Amino acid sequence: MKAEIVFEPEYRNQDALRGLEEFSHLWLLWEFSEAVRKDWSPTVRPPRLGGNKRVGVFATRSPFRPNAVGLSCVKLERIELHTERGPVLHVSGADLMNGTPIYDIKPYLPFVDSHPEASGGFTDQTKEYGLQINVSDDLLDVVSEDKREALKAVLAHDPRPSYQNDPQRIYGMEFAGYEVKFRVEEGTLYVINIEAK
Repeated sequence: MKAEIVFEPEYRNQDALRGLEEFSHLWLLWEFSEAVRKDWSPTVRPPRLGGNKRVGVFATRSPFRPNAVGLSCVKLERIELHTERGPVLHVSGADLMNGTPIYDIKPYLPFVDSHPEASGGFTDQTKEYGLQINVSDDLLDVVSEDKREALKAVLAHDPRPSYQNDPQRIYGMEFAGYEVKFRVEEGTLYVINIEAK
C-alpha cells in the first residue's frame, strides 16, 4: 500500500529531513493504536500456525504486546517539502492503518539491517502460504485502480481467523474505504461483493 506520513505541527521542520532523500527505505516505529490493552498475555496464537498453537509474544509480530509498538520497513517513494500540511513523506509497502501514530523514522541501512542468512523461526515453514484469488472484473472495477493489486495481495494472505475453515461462511473486511465480502474453499478465495463505504 502507498501511504503518506504527515508530521504533527511541532515536527514540521524541513531540517529534520535533510539527507533522507538519499535513502531508498525507512524503518517506521509506530503504535498498534487499535490494539492497545491494559493487560497482556505472554503467549499468542499466530494465524499462520492455525490459530490454536501458542508461542511467546516476543517470538511474534502480534499487535497484542505489552508495549503496543510496531516496526515496519517501507520504501521511500518521494518527499514533498512544501505543502500546507508541512513536509510529507510518500512511502509504499506500509502495513499501517489510516491515522496510525508514528513515533520515529530511521533510515534502513542495507549493510547493517539485511541478514540473508537469518532464520525465520516458524515463519520459514509458512512463508509460501497464499490463496488463489477469484474476483470478477465487475467487482474489481468498484475499487480504485491504484488499490486493486494491493487488495488482491491482502486477500491472498488470507485475512480470515485461522482457526475457521468453513467453505460456506461469508467473511468481511474493510480495506481502503471498501467493504469486501468473501469466502474460501480449497485454497481459493472467492470475492462475493465489494462496496464503497
